[in-house]
Amino acid sequence: MATFSEHLRGRSDDELVRLLLRRPDLAHPSPATLASLAARATSRPSLERALAGVDAAVLQAVEAVVALLAGSADPATGVRARDVVAAVGAGRPEAPAVRAALATATDLALVHPAGGRTSDPLLRPAPGVAELLGPATAGLAAPAPHDPDPAAVPGLLADAPAAGRAVLDALTWGPPVGVRPASGPAAEAVTELVRAGLLVRADERHVVLPRTVALALRDGRTHRAPAAPPAPEDLPRRDAALVEAEHAAGAERAVRLVAGLLRLWGQAPPPVLRAGGLGVRDLRRTASALEVTEQEAAFVVELAGVGALVRDDGEESPHHVPTTLADEWLALDLADRWARLASWWAATPRWPALVGTRDERGAVRPALGPELGRPWAPRLRHAVLGLLADAGPGAAPDAAAVRAGLAWRTPRSVPPLEAVAAVLREAGWLGVLGAGALPVAGRALLDPDTDPRPALAAGLGAALPPAVDDLLLQADLTGIVPGRPSQELEALLDASARVESRGGAVTVRFTPESVRDALDAGSTADDLLADLASHARGGVPQPLEYLVRDAARRHGRLRTGAASSYVRTEDPALLAGLAEDPRHADLGLVRLAPTVLAAQAPLHELLAALRAHGLAPVAETPDGQVLHAAPTVRRVAAARPRFAPEDGGRGAQPPAERAEALVGVLRRAEEARAAGGSTGGSTGGAGAVVRGAAAEVAGAAARAGADGSPTLRDRASGVAAATAAARADRPATGTRGGPRPAAGTADPAEALGLLREAAAGHTEVWLDVVGSRGALERRRVLPVRVDGGRVRVVDTARDAEIVVAAHRVAAVTPVDAAGTEPAADDAAADPRRTDTA
Repeated sequence: MATFSEHLRGRSDDELVRLLLRRPDLAHPSPATLASLAARATSRPSLERALAGVDAAVLQAVEAVVALLAGSADPATGVRARDVVAAVGAGRPEAPAVRAALATATDLALVHPAGGRTSDPLLRPAPGVAELLGPATAGLAAPAPHDPDPAAVPGLLADAPAAGRAVLDALTWGPPVGVRPASGPAAEAVTELVRAGLLVRADERHVVLPRTVALALRDGRTHRAPAAPPAPEDLPRRDAALVEAEHAAGAERAVRLVAGLLRLWGQAPPPVLRAGGLGVRDLRRTASALEVTEQEAAFVVELAGVGALVRDDGEESPHHVPTTLADEWLALDLADRWARLASWWAATPRWPALVGTRDERGAVRPALGPELGRPWAPRLRHAVLGLLADAGPGAAPDAAAVRAGLAWRTPRSVPPLEAVAAVLREAGWLGVLGAGALPVAGRALLDPDTDPRPALAAGLGAALPPAVDDLLLQADLTGIVPGRPSQELEALLDASARVESRGGAVTVRFTPESVRDALDAGSTADDLLADLASHARGGVPQPLEYLVRDAARRHGRLRTGAASSYVRTEDPALLAGLAEDPRHADLGLVRLAPTVLAAQAPLHELLAALRAHGLAPVAETPDGQVLHAAPTVRRVAAARPRFAPEDGGRGAQPPAERAEALVGVLRRAEEARAAGGSTGGSTGGAGAVVRGAAAEVAGAAARAGADGSPTLRDRASGVAAATAAARADRPATGTRGGPRPAAGTADPAEALGLLREAAAGHTEVWLDVVGSRGALERRRVLPVRVDGGRVRVVDTARDAEIVVAAHRVAAVTPVDAAGTEPAADDAAADPRRTDTA
């Protein structure tokens, strides 16, 4: 029977390259030999990553292989593809899909051929896969000595009581453990089933359905039916024109909200909480000012924070202040501004949906707080958008349908429904989705190897309606922009009007307050009317002209200064009662003359209080000139954006050229080790070969455009070369004069790989262990399980089970056919050297 390591050695170079590309964690850092690669491929973290990325069909095929072998009389053999097809209940139409799933699992080294014909080999799971899937794989209980004989099960089932049959049906497809009823007919039925051997008592409250009984009830199958993806034709569809229109409207709204946030916080920055983040009251005020819900306001705030458009100013009393990067962003056109927002959202690990929830201590998580980072967030966004893209143009599934699709694609890492709904909600707010479907521009976020911003901007530019520069002014002091206003027109309306509605057209209203804002910013009545007339098709209506000139006539009749500050006017009636009004007591107003009041409050507070009183004051300089007190806008230096590109913790995917170079390193190291006659160490020639091959990897990385990252440097001078060089001078002969068996190893990683293979194949090995006193002990053992830094073995000579810490394993050598004890080499004979390794 071929072992897993032998299978990897027998793979072609193209197959090894494909394995490294599909499981990139195997190449980071570079393994020294193929045996090291096999040990890493069977480690629990690597198997977890591999199984987490396969779809339901591949997982089902792997489970079927594990389940069939667990119940086999000779688990050291294997199962054939036709057995797996029958086990999952696949008919003739579904059989090719099951065989394709098995081929994918073989490519990923989750199962491997263990012998037999080349066209239909025996298959075995990779060492460690069965332990990872758990004892109840495919809903079947683990084999037990007290399981009924399969030949006797049909007769036992025929004699089972009718009430007991319902209990068996409930446990047939798993899980195989059930709770015993306390009383009643069901309790009596369970008692009868236990007495008949169709159920087994696990404890006082639970029973277990034996494996042989479950297989009989399933007609020998491991699964109810072959896994199939959700049907895309069942999803609701949206018209392409509607999707693009809604996408453009959402993108424009998102840009407008972020710009409004920057204007708001530039004039009145909110304070930073002591523990970091934005206070609940400040978030509520921001939501009110932007006219959105608090949940959407938190998303807008987080989006600005992710792109470093706002940050803590670092003062003694810190505030959240827009940065200089915000001015650069505001200077871009609409499409480019949105492209940056969308790319930031797709890449950030920040999770805005957590704002307002409570942490483990019961404290509310604030926006911009330090506890909103979730490393899986970019992967989930990419997975959701990828599923929408694969569903076809116009597909608009809800959160439940998206989660069902993700459950098919990655059944071992299905996200919660709330997380999927949050991604869809945020994508809709941002305009990455339109009417619930993915627009053309949104597909640019699915390519991780290119900068998505040019494609995002181009996609939105094609979807946006043309900008219009016309304004229809009406006698009721409203105006209508028949389309999307140009930047110049939008700036004019923002300064002098209030938006009442947005849609296919924008409706605005001119009020005394909005006109006063324009005058406060330095405009005059003539300038404002001229600007409006340049955009108005039919001129400025007389009521609007009267409003502007009346506001300008009243504007500046009151003048303020510093006494700390003062108020003066030519009309004494305007000041009547101001100093005596209790609402202005905190201003400290003192009447200096019938036309002059002094105030103790700062000038900006005095102006705000008088305007709230319904007056229209202006500030003046010491020489009596009008001072247009434009709002003070604060800025701080920009910081680095608050996110880094995510690789999902798997390491950067090696390009094909570098993967081919790494395979060359492994082949040369394997040839050198074979020539040296030992896998326990490398000869001097082997070290030279590996070092030369590592140099080739470095050259290939440079030719591929390597960026000097630590991962690429590892290939040139890391584990592969260092390990071989360190062992280059180690003797290949043992203290007893004979060469070390070729199958043994003293390398820690390879030793664990050999132990996993021995546990999977139920074969014995010689185990060299460093004892508690530093002395070397050799035992002939049967490995049971390797996991969590522990090795559980059965000492066959002493008939005792022991647990050994992995770092105390000095060497592992398979027992040969004659069962002779191997010679100990110099490395194993030196406990200090072995313990250090």
